[in-house]
Amino acid sequence: MSVRLTALRALMRVIDQGQSLTAVRLWLQHSLPDARDRAFVMELTRGVLRWRWKLDALLNACLDRPLRNREVELRLLLQMALYELGEMQSPDYAVVDETVKAARRLRKPWATALTNAVLRRYVRQAETIQQELSDEQKASHPPWLLARLQHDWPQHWRQITAANNARAALHLRVNRLQTSRDTYLQKLQQTGLQASAHALSDAAITLAQPLDVTALPGYQQGEFAVQDAGAQLAAVLLDARPGQRVLDMCAAPGGKTCHVLERAGNQLDLLALDNDAERLQRVEENLARLQLDATTRVADATDTCWHDSVLEDGLFDRILLDVPCSASGVIRRHPDIKSLRREQDIAALVAVQQQILRAAWRLLAPGGRLLYATCSVLNAENSEVVAAFLAQQRDAEEWPIDAGWGLACEHGRQLLPGVDDSDGFYYALLQKHPVVAG
Repeated sequence: MSVRLTALRALMRVIDQGQSLTAVRLWLQHSLPDARDRAFVMELTRGVLRWRWKLDALLNACLDRPLRNREVELRLLLQMALYELGEMQSPDYAVVDETVKAARRLRKPWATALTNAVLRRYVRQAETIQQELSDEQKASHPPWLLARLQHDWPQHWRQITAANNARAALHLRVNRLQTSRDTYLQKLQQTGLQASAHALSDAAITLAQPLDVTALPGYQQGEFAVQDAGAQLAAVLLDARPGQRVLDMCAAPGGKTCHVLERAGNQLDLLALDNDAERLQRVEENLARLQLDATTRVADATDTCWHDSVLEDGLFDRILLDVPCSASGVIRRHPDIKSLRREQDIAALVAVQQQILRAAWRLLAPGGRLLYATCSVLNAENSEVVAAFLAQQRDAEEWPIDAGWGLACEHGRQLLPGVDDSDGFYYALLQKHPVVAG
């Protein structure tokens, strides 16, 4: 099978079968032995998933009449070719020739001539076609998501979509129990790697080029972890102190769990929960590599049947609630989110978020603080969830986040994707009253 047909199969796994890019990458490792071919396929796959809606507008401009909805494979094959022509600097003749050959393999005789005609028209008229695209088409987001971004962030939606379509930098978090940021930066520079301190977190480092982090110095010794700089704000805001009892209620894969421990000198009674045993194993692996101590447990955050057993040791002084969400703030790292997420998912996610927040509140000690966090930029999952909770929970008050980053919302604070070269995150800090007013 040609690499383009392999890329087509990879795209179909995401768009037709609902698989993640992570699952596709694992499939490619088994099905495509050549590393250069895998890199080419992943570039095509990620590129189409990132620019799919813009590519569709370009394709429609080159068609005399629209493709039928059932022609999913042919549409994706043509989008791949348009992406390669526009973004990968491949020779025009090679892209046209190889795509025509791939179309022939679809066993649709009419598709071969159509593919040739469409791509040659684009090569001739690319500049004009690109100039005629609307701002919404250039944004390349599913219409439902674009409409929500325009509603929630009328002054910032162009900025958000542009950031979502950009390639994300690689951020590290230095484990300051093992080394300092300055020392680790020097170690990177001594190995010839370009890196710089990131302003959002005192433990964050930005690498100039993405690479295999397992080959970086100090990986096995636990001197660093991979974590977006914006995600590192969670541990700072939670501000767990040595000796406190802490609950990370949706812990996997454990980046925030480990950072909370690092900031408190690994001197916490910390319980990390997740409802997926396989994902919880990743938390345990990260804890072990970074030489940190915590108790882990498989549990459903929406269920309260396990509460009594964990409360035998008392209520929690701090709770980190990084709830399941649309992940609309991390699209630049995971472009498959655009194709996998559906508008109807949002209401279901909000219901889960509200349920988890109510369940967690029962476990928080009077005077304790809970950090509600998402990697979403949608108000429905963020400030609206917090507003509804505060309206119902008499013993809850919002603790102000006085910060030099992000935008103040009605409740909480939003870091938009791309700002400070970070992903998009929402945070709201809540405190339980010591005594409920009568």
